[in-house]
Amino acid sequence: MIETFAVVLGVALVAAGVVMARHRFWPPGPDEEPREDVAEYISMMVGVLYALVLGLAMVSVWEIRSGAESHVRTEASAAHQILMLSSGLPAPEARRTRGAVDAYVHHVVSAEWPAMRDGDLSGQEGWALLDTVRASGGVPADATPAQQATLQETLAQLSVLDDARRGREADVGDGLSPVLWFGLIVGGVLTVAFMFMFGVRRSATHVVMVMGLTALITFTVLLVYQLNQPFDGLFAVDPTPFTRYFPDV
Repeated sequence: MIETFAVVLGVALVAAGVVMARHRFWPPGPDEEPREDVAEYISMMVGVLYALVLGLAMVSVWEIRSGAESHVRTEASAAHQILMLSSGLPAPEARRTRGAVDAYVHHVVSAEWPAMRDGDLSGQEGWALLDTVRASGGVPADATPAQQATLQETLAQLSVLDDARRGREADVGDGLSPVLWFGLIVGGVLTVAFMFMFGVRRSATHVVMVMGLTALITFTVLLVYQLNQPFDGLFAVDPTPFTRYFPDV
């Protein structure tokens, strides 16, 4: 958080320095109008278009993070349901299922989460452990109807867990389109640059205007950047849903 505010303040101070240099070396002429009509119109249009790009980017990254959080919660809940359902299986299958689920969750929290922070989840060990969970829940031919019903519900929860895991893997590689990043950066630069086209005679007023606008744009772009990394940064999705259900991992 401190680094973010430091970057915002630094960019705002640079913009203030540019404004002061502009007034020092290229001051408004005596016949220059305080506000040029054409520059004002173009600046307004650039600001409106940039607001649209900014809004689209913010909605996109928020959906990415929300989707990642939903997948994590669903996966953890399904793993917990499988663990609870194991008590309704025959004793040998119940022990194997509990051990396989614990091993899978421990791998997700201790091995996969650090890899997701680095944007890399290419290993197959998690899927192998999930296959072990799937294979451990069989019941013998003489199982009671209640045990067979428990097995069917366990298989349904395994399907939910499988889908949630696939979604979580997709979230790791998901991100904002490079086209939107281009629009954010170029649009922000243009929006600030048009502030220099107005003949504001009071340098202090001009400095405050440019500093405020630059700081706001920089902060918003940094916010988009943080939200664009669902498993890293200030707003990272953490493994709390897993550790809540499995406090021993």
